[in-house]
This record gives sequence, structure tokens and C-alpha cells, in this order.
Amino acid sequence: MIGNNNRARATLFDLDGTLVDTAPDLANALNYLLEQEGEPPLPFERIRPHASHGTVALIKVGFGIDENDPRFARFRQEIIDHYLQHIADESTLFEGMDTVLERLEQSGHPWGVVTNKPGFLTQPLMEQLNLWERAAVIVSGDTLRQRKPDPTPLLYACEQVGSHPGLSIYVGDAERDISAGRAAGMHTITAHYGYIGNDDDPTSWGGDSEVTHASQLIGIISNVFQLDS
Repeated sequence: MIGNNNRARATLFDLDGTLVDTAPDLANALNYLLEQEGEPPLPFERIRPHASHGTVALIKVGFGIDENDPRFARFRQEIIDHYLQHIADESTLFEGMDTVLERLEQSGHPWGVVTNKPGFLTQPLMEQLNLWERAAVIVSGDTLRQRKPDPTPLLYACEQVGSHPGLSIYVGDAERDISAGRAAGMHTITAHYGYIGNDDDPTSWGGDSEVTHASQLIGIISNVFQLDS
């Protein structure tokens, strides 16, 4: 029976703002470009809420432009180039997350990542943080044609590790994460410690559980998976 199989229950995480605090390095990349363009740097607190939403969001908050601006493609490439060279200078697991991963590994439950971050950025980040080999599955934004909020990447990740979506967990800090998890039939957890902006209303996303610190995930996962204390 699925319920008696540890590998039938996976915990999947969004990457930026959920598993790893990548905002410092992303903010540094944007401020580097601003400096190159003769603009003043932005305070970290202003950039942080946009760190989960990719270069489009970073360029918009930094320069107030979108993809229709003729400078956009160059700006995007320069941010990516700088970010790749400094992808894990300051990025770390969120406080308490290493204990969560160790608890899952000790109990035999696979964990993995489902992110909209492209693979050419996901892999070096995970490798430099020594997480690439630990994760049972990693699905990047370009692994499949579909991306969150489409549930397909989550269902694919569950299939790859032999887990049952209805008995598995997805943790995220954006509405698209919770929407994808719900559509996949997974237990969803809203990470309030992540990159949630003042205009966001995570209470309206419909997550099954919520945490304000990564360490609180242990209690929820233990209850959902009925882990031994």
C-alpha cells in the first residue's frame, strides 16, 4: 500500500525564497547593473520581495522597464552574467532548513526541488551549496514545457521519485507555488519567511498549512507523514 511506503511521500520545495535565501546575490547582481548604468543602488529591502520572480521582475524594479524596452535584453544578460559568477557568494539555506532536510533523509522520505528558475542557474547554485546530490529530484523551469502555476512539473517530480502526489507536500512562497501544489493534489505549505511582498495576500492562496520559519516545517511534515518523533 502507498501509505506504508516511505518513498510514496515526497517533500518538494520551491527554490528561491523557500529552500534557499538567494535574494542577497540576486540583489547584488541588480545593483551591479545599476552602478554600471550610472544609477544609484537600491536598498536590499526593496529588492527582496521580487527575488522569486526572475530577471524580468528585477529589471522592472530597478529600471521601471519591461521586455518591450530595447535595453531589456542587454540588461537581462548582464544581470545573468554577473549572477552566474557570484551565484552562491551569499546564498544559503534558510535558517533551520538544513535540519528539515536531514530529518527527511534520516526518515527515508525523498525531498526535491521544483522551481521556475532555468536549469543553467539551478544546477550551479545547487552544486555550490552541496545540495545537487542530496536532492532526489530537481525540476527546473525549462525541464518541461510547462512551468508553475501549471501542476505538471510537480506531478513529474513525484513520478520521478515514485511518490504519490496526494500523500506528498509542496512548500512555496508565491501564489503560483500554492496554486500548482493544490492543482497537483498535494499538501501545500505557504512559506511566509520567503519573498512575499506587501501587495501579496498569502492568506488568500488557499494553502493547507503555513509557516513563518523553516524550522516549523518539521512539525507539519511529521504530522502529514506521521513520522516517529
